[in-house]
Amino acid sequence: MKIAHTDSEYERELTRLRNELLSMAGRVEKMIRESVQALVERDDALARATIDSDREVDLQEVEIDKLCLRILARRQPVASDLRVLMTAIRMVTDLERMGDLAVNVCERALELNREPPLKQYIDIPRMAELAQGMVRETLDAFVAGDAEAAQRVIARDEEVDALYAQVFRELLTFMMEDTGTVFRATRLQSIAKYLERLGDHATNLGEMVVFLVKGEDIRHSS
Repeated sequence: MKIAHTDSEYERELTRLRNELLSMAGRVEKMIRESVQALVERDDALARATIDSDREVDLQEVEIDKLCLRILARRQPVASDLRVLMTAIRMVTDLERMGDLAVNVCERALELNREPPLKQYIDIPRMAELAQGMVRETLDAFVAGDAEAAQRVIARDEEVDALYAQVFRELLTFMMEDTGTVFRATRLQSIAKYLERLGDHATNLGEMVVFLVKGEDIRHSS
């Protein structure tokens, strides 16, 4: 969301903040995609590269926090500018955690790549695709200042939750029918849970966009 200012230096600071936030979100979205790609394609090298890329996400979190604090200290913003900074500070926390969850997916993928495939992956890639889309569309809503678009993203978390429940039931059936599948099934269940949590964090991002645009805190609302 772009706010125009007569102070050109202040405007550059806010533009830099927005660009850094979008860059961080783009890197996290890529990590989500590649973590599940590493699982599906049994690609250890991609899994390790994705794990390594989390370092850049961590560094961006620190940089954005510093920028926000510097703007707060120097500009003492109020109203919409203050909401921009509050939103950015909250968003980077969720984005950093999403990067960690993508790393968790890669770690489980490295374990599973040493075992025979348990099943064809269908629902797990779909969960990842939904989570990626939620991140991307939330940031589009952030740039456009579109609270309605953010609300639509929030509603999509129900699809992620439904897929997680479906995956859980299927894996439970595998384990009940053949105890030899327990190691692989529990790792896949963990991956599905990580992806379900990614959907929750993307929902948090959407709620922050609503707060930014409308000044309304809709967290924990029915």
